[in-house]
Formats: sequence, C-alpha cells, structure tokens
Amino acid sequence: MAGPTEPTARAPDTAPAPDTEPPSWRSEDNRSPVLAPHTPTVPGPGTSTTNPHNSITIPNANTEITHLYLTFSIQPPSANTTLRAPTSPSSSSSSPPLSPSNAPPPPPPPDLTPFHNPLHWPPLLKLTILSLSSLATFLTAYTAGAYSPPSSLLLTTLSHTSSPTSILAGISTFCLGFALAPMVLAPFSEMNGRYPVFVCAGCVFVIFQAVCGVVRTLEGMLIARFFLGVGASVFSTMVGGVIADVWVREERNLPMAVFSGAVLCGTGMGPLVSAVMTERWGGDGDGEDGGEVEEGLGARWRWIFWHQVIMGAVLMAALVVLFRESRGSVLLSRKARVLNKWYEELEGEGWWGVWVDETGLLEEGRGEGDEEKGAGAGTTKVLKRIRWKVKEDEERASLTKMIGTSVFRPFHLLFTEPVVFFFSLWAAFAWGVLYLTFGSIPLVFKRQYGWNIEQAGRVFVAMIVGAILATGIGIWQEKMLHHPKWKAPPSSSPNPTAITNTTSNTTTSSTTEGSSSSASDTEGPNALPCSEPKPSFCPPSPSSSSSTRENPIWPYLRTHFPTTSPESRLYFTCLTSTLLPIGLFIFGFTARPQIHWIWPSIGIGIATMGILSVYLAVFNYLADTYHRYASSALAAQSFCRNILGGVFPLVTAPLFTNLGEGRAVGILGGVAVGLTAVPWVLVWCGEWVRGRSRFALQLEKD
Repeated sequence: MAGPTEPTARAPDTAPAPDTEPPSWRSEDNRSPVLAPHTPTVPGPGTSTTNPHNSITIPNANTEITHLYLTFSIQPPSANTTLRAPTSPSSSSSSPPLSPSNAPPPPPPPDLTPFHNPLHWPPLLKLTILSLSSLATFLTAYTAGAYSPPSSLLLTTLSHTSSPTSILAGISTFCLGFALAPMVLAPFSEMNGRYPVFVCAGCVFVIFQAVCGVVRTLEGMLIARFFLGVGASVFSTMVGGVIADVWVREERNLPMAVFSGAVLCGTGMGPLVSAVMTERWGGDGDGEDGGEVEEGLGARWRWIFWHQVIMGAVLMAALVVLFRESRGSVLLSRKARVLNKWYEELEGEGWWGVWVDETGLLEEGRGEGDEEKGAGAGTTKVLKRIRWKVKEDEERASLTKMIGTSVFRPFHLLFTEPVVFFFSLWAAFAWGVLYLTFGSIPLVFKRQYGWNIEQAGRVFVAMIVGAILATGIGIWQEKMLHHPKWKAPPSSSPNPTAITNTTSNTTTSSTTEGSSSSASDTEGPNALPCSEPKPSFCPPSPSSSSSTRENPIWPYLRTHFPTTSPESRLYFTCLTSTLLPIGLFIFGFTARPQIHWIWPSIGIGIATMGILSVYLAVFNYLADTYHRYASSALAAQSFCRNILGGVFPLVTAPLFTNLGEGRAVGILGGVAVGLTAVPWVLVWCGEWVRGRSRFALQLEKD
C-alpha cells in the first residue's frame, strides 16, 4: 500500500511476486558480476507496507536510466512482467499498478542464443567454423598457384603481351592486393564483425575470378588479379583472428596448424590441377603438343578459371548459411541493442524496470550455494531502469583513425622492433621460396628431364605431402609443450622422508611457479596427505621411488626451456626450420638427368615442411609477445611476405636460366641457412631482446 508522501505508484498488497525462475531468453553464461539474480521480496497478501523494503516503487519516464557495461559473464536480470503502470495520460502517478490478470501480455523476450561467447561454442560449431575458414584459405592458395601453368596460353590469347614475365606479373598484382587490403579491411571487421567482411570479400573473389575467365587484354588481367587478391586476402589474414575469437590461447595451435596446412596444400593443389588442364585442353588437337591454342570464351582451357568460379560460389553459399559471427565485441554490441530495444518496448506498454538488488550490486565471492541461501533469506529486490553498453564501443576510435592506425602501426613496428623486422624478413623469404616454385618446378624438370607441363605439375604432390606431414608435426610439438612432466615443477627433494618432515611454513623454489593453480586440487577433503605447503603433486612412496624415478631430461628441459616463456613457440622451430635450406639444397643439387626425379621431389617436400614451420612459428610468437598489438605485428609480416612472394616469380626464369639449378638454389639455400639463426637467437636471448622493446615493456607493465 502506497504511503501518502510517495511520488510514484506502489504495488498493492495483492500484487503477485515477480517471476524469479530463469526465463528461456537468458543466456547460459556465468552469473552476473554486476546484477544480483536473487529472489526478491515483494509484498504479498496481508503483508504490511510500513517497511520501505517491502514496497515496490515502479519507475516511470522521469526515472533516471542506469547504464551498465555488458560482458559475456553478465547474466541480464529478469525484466518486470508482473507490475504494470497505467499507460493512459489521464492516469496519475499515484494510481495503483495493474496486475497481470487485467493487463495485456508484455512483449515477448528476445532470443539471445546467437550472442553466446564464441569461446564457449560447442565443439561441432567450432569445427564447422574451422572447416569453412580452412576451405576458404585452401581455395585462395589454390587460386594463387593455378595461375602459373597456363601462362603460355595467356601469352598467346591476351593482347598487349610482350613476354612471359608480363604474364607472371599477374601473380605480383595478386600478391599486392593480398598485402594491402587487410590494412583497410581489418578495421571494418573490428567494427562490423567477421561475417559481413567475409561475405563481401567472397563476392569480390568470385566476381573477379569470373572476370579473369573472360578478359581479353593484359591490362584487364592484371587489374582483375589485383582485386582477386583483395577478395582472397580476407580468407588468409583474418582467419587467424577468427581462430583467436573461438579458441583460447592454450587450444589455438591445433586449429592454426590445420589452417597453415590448408594454405600450403592449396598452394600445391592449384598448379597440379591447372597443369593437367593446360596440357590436355590447351589446344584443339590431341597428342603431346595439343595443336593450336583455342581462342574465344568457349575455349576449354578457360575452365582453369571457371572451375574456380564454381568452387568459390559454392563456398560462399556455405559461408552465408553456416558461418557465424565470431568477434566478441560485435556480438556484445548486438546483444546490448537487442536487450535495450526490448526494454523500450516493455516501457512503452507500461512494464517499467528490471528486478535488481536494492544496492544494484552482487556481493563478491557468492557462489551457487550462497545464492540459494540469499534467496531463502528474502533478498530485497527493486525495480530500476537500465540500459546496456559495451566498453569496446566507447574505446573504439573513428573509422578514419582506425584505418590510419592500421596502415601506420605495422610499418612503425616493422622498422622499430627488431623482432618484428627479422621475423618478417624470415617469413617473407620463406613465402618467396614458396611462390618461386610456381615457375621453378616446371622450368627445372623441363630442362633436366624433358617433362611437359602436366608431368612437371605432378611434382607438386610432394608439396601437398610435405604440408600434411608438417601439420602433423606442428600438432605433435604442441602436445609435447603441454607434456605434464615438462610443465610440472621438479620435486624439491628426492627423499620422501625429507619431504614429510618439512614444516608447513617452509617454501621451496620448486613450488614458486605453478603451485597456485594446483592448490585448489590438492587442498580439500579428498586431497592426498602432503606436508608441503602447496605442492603440485605428492611424492612417490619409498617402495615405488625406484620405479618412478624421473628421467633427467625433464628437469633439464624445465630449467633451460620453460614452457611458460613466449620463446617456447620456437623450441622445435629451431630444428624444423632447417628443413627449408636442407630441402632447397636437395632440390638444386639432385636435379640432374642422371639422378632419379624422386630426389628433387623429396627436396621440395622437405622444403615445404620447413616453410610451414616458419609460418606457424612467426604467427604464434608474434601473437604471444605483442598481445593487443599482435594484429599490427602480423600485418607487418603479412605485407612483407606477400610483397616478396609477388617479386620472386618475376626473377625465377632469369635466376635459373643464367645461373643454373645448382648455383641458383645454392644462393637461396645460403640465405635460408642464415635466417635459421633467428629462432636460435630468440630462444637464448629472447628475454633480453624483449626487455629492450618499448611495446613489449608496456604490455608487461600493463
């Protein structure tokens, strides 16, 4: 019953209690750290309203709105669907609220399931996202490699062509679009999400792939290849961001290995299929020479482009239907807009406010059991008008400033951070070698073994096999880094008796790191008895100490190669990166008529394994070291990588023709040997190098 001095309407004694059961629209996130989801105390029949805590004040249009930050851990409180204020203009503010029995039903709640935290998506959905992203990456790499085999056909049919090098410039313009587009498109993905950028870029990719199939001039082909690279860039550079959206850091290596393997498999599959089409459909006759080159849009060899258009269109349809938005800040912004719109609809029909604690805050440290106790104790609830906002939206700069930062910061890091510079140089050279194979494999095998384009194209199978093997190695090495014996701190004493006699206030260096995370597992009614303060494991009994004695390699690895360091991403790369120069030397020095062709093919497969290990190491190390600046650091290496990848195909023919296979590959292998020192330097001096990085120091300070 309302008091005479209250300015707003009160709930009558007969007002029913609000619904406190979790409604169907609530997300399955954690409990709210801001709003308390406890059972409110509302006046019921026969309840006195002299106590101000037992009366409900219904907000109105003049009530101040409280704005709160929305996060994935916040569970929105229950909206008021039980006490309805009069909506008629003639009704006074002191009129009693309408009960649900004589009021129209409130607007239905929105469906919030599309806005769940991507890190908590079910495994099947994560696998779907990874599969679509990897297939898109595979197709873009396929497109990059499929252009080189029909270069002789394009030289004949395109007007204004002067030399084979001018045709290969299509690879360079493709890489140029690939390098520049992410710097502009990345801010759009931060503001509008991954999904619209993926779909729009996919449309650009398919359209200009079709243009490549109908263009008649060299200029048109080069322009089409540039915009084809713009569309394709999204499916390579931004897939890493999608993986970071969906997987936590500890689980990220497996999807990254699959993504990287898809890149190199596509790079090998493209020229393999294109070479077969070029050889068999390049002329109007049968036989080895194939006759005259077919011209016109109906020429069979143009299916080199048309089959890619079909694959791209099918993939884009799958993306539109199956792909889900994965950027967390965008999902939160959409969730906030949906909730705020629903609150406005409720208020428009007289359902004002949401149920919150009287303080509006949730006590820290309350668990589920405490929540039930609080409910049973009759926690007082009040109605408040709230609106949600997202912190990232407020901190985000304008689009112009974001594009400026996206363009400027990568180059700033490139020329001021030695780690970014040398990693970019290392990755760029490896990528240049990869693109050099588009021209070097057909050229070398034709010169040394007299093979045609189809026979030489089959050698790219070695690249596919190498990519698959390297993907498996990448997954295995991540499992090794998480090996419990490598991660666990060593025992402070090999003698169990000595450990038993240790007093409770004794601490050892072996339990300084990593013990806090395991303390909750060892302290409790079911914990095994240990007298160390917070040991990560109990020592073995004397009877089994001989059988469980630790291999001395594990203490050595824990001491000199800790898995918690960012340089742990480079431990195995120090060895696997040497496969790049080894493979190059095998390829160059065994490509002889008197030596079987399998040996240079094996060299190509080994070099591919080294390229993938470099690619994985660069991505993981820069992401772990630069954190919020990681996108800029990765953009710097991506720019260098694609620029050098576009230059190497232009110099392939002069390099191998003038110097020969042995000298040409010897130079490339020598450079690769020098660059393999990059991970070794960082493994031994990484902390010292990071200590002199302004960005790394700022991140550690934060």
